[in-house]
Amino acid sequence: MVQHIFVVGLDDIHLSQLRSLPHAGEYIFHPLFTHAEIKQQESFPVARLLREGPGILRRFSEPVAALIGYWDFPVSTLLPILRQPMGLPGPTLESVLRCEHKYWSRLMQAEVVAEHLPDFCAVDPFADNTLEHITLGFPFWLKPVKSVLSHLGFRIENETDFQAVIEHIRAHIGRYAEPFNLILEYAELPGDVAAIDGYHCIAEAIISAGAQVTQEGYAFDGTVEVYGTIDSLRCGPMNTSFDRYQYPSTLPGAVLERMTAITRRVILHLGYDNAPFNIEYFWDEATDRIWLLEINTRISKSHAPLFQMVDGTYHHQVMVDLGLGREPEFIAGQGRGECALAAKFMVRQFRDALVTRVPTAQDIAAAEAAVPHSQIQVAVRDGMWLSELRDQDSYSYEVATIFIGAGSRVELESKYRECLARLPLRFEEQEPEKEMT
Repeated sequence: MVQHIFVVGLDDIHLSQLRSLPHAGEYIFHPLFTHAEIKQQESFPVARLLREGPGILRRFSEPVAALIGYWDFPVSTLLPILRQPMGLPGPTLESVLRCEHKYWSRLMQAEVVAEHLPDFCAVDPFADNTLEHITLGFPFWLKPVKSVLSHLGFRIENETDFQAVIEHIRAHIGRYAEPFNLILEYAELPGDVAAIDGYHCIAEAIISAGAQVTQEGYAFDGTVEVYGTIDSLRCGPMNTSFDRYQYPSTLPGAVLERMTAITRRVILHLGYDNAPFNIEYFWDEATDRIWLLEINTRISKSHAPLFQMVDGTYHHQVMVDLGLGREPEFIAGQGRGECALAAKFMVRQFRDALVTRVPTAQDIAAAEAAVPHSQIQVAVRDGMWLSELRDQDSYSYEVATIFIGAGSRVELESKYRECLARLPLRFEEQEPEKEMT
């Protein structure tokens, strides 16, 4: 029997990936709002999604088998609320927030893996003499308790940095804080968390030394499985921006096993179940210390093509199976794909600039044809300023992404250079450096 699956924020690229899954003939995928409606607006339409979403699901003419999503905020935190009245499988809202609310998550993590956490404290950016309330010394990271892609995340070196950043955060934190607070109203929060709403930040000691990786996994009926680990390579000023994600990880197997043990302890302690996740770590080779960075309650869409190239299947299968209430069939690490390794390269600019030329569809198709196992996505349009891009990190602009599969790292990097050379992507710089956006 065909099963009807609703996808919050469905877009054409991921619909194509979903339709390529091994059992795709058994599913029909429907959008519960489109990507453009959710992620490409001036503000996140959380109130509208909460108001209209349940009615759309109830009025559908066939039984709804699952409600899934692969986007970060607001999709990941909305899903439990939208599933609940339909009785659809998934984690509780509170368990999702224990992962996604950065301060609450740190409090819970500290109960079981304190030795793998940096020092941290909550910060009210609107308080008088804000710096006096921060218990950490310089340098430290400052970021909202809810944002994505390091948006409004800053490395603070001194008091001058702090004063400039805090004014910027006060002016822009509302983009995430206001809709996040709407979601918090649906949850039962402990007293020490209820006071730390979306208009708050978290300060954390610096833990960016060493190799960064992300583990992809899922929880099902009280068990936790990790099915793949991806290296995250950084670039830019103080290594603040992502350069590429590369799979499989090159870290020693013993280190990955220790990370997996930490992952299981944390996910079980948070009560997160029957859903996918990814969890980020640093490994400091010099001290052999593992640091837990953050947890996301979804598959990483950025990693999906990497699994397909190396293992032969998009890991959307994990999300679909769990959404249907069954244990995932996805098998990673078997090397069943056509490539030995794969990477997502993020093409970045570190200064604001006018986009003077972008590749045409024909340019992109020609580059992909010339470079086997490549997929190219351009994020800018001709005539725009890079500062018009939304939800960027605080130090760079992501102008394009290039997925590449190869037989070796040397071949991978050679293919990347060839793709760049074939793309007519041009900019006219006007500013000395990127302004905070």
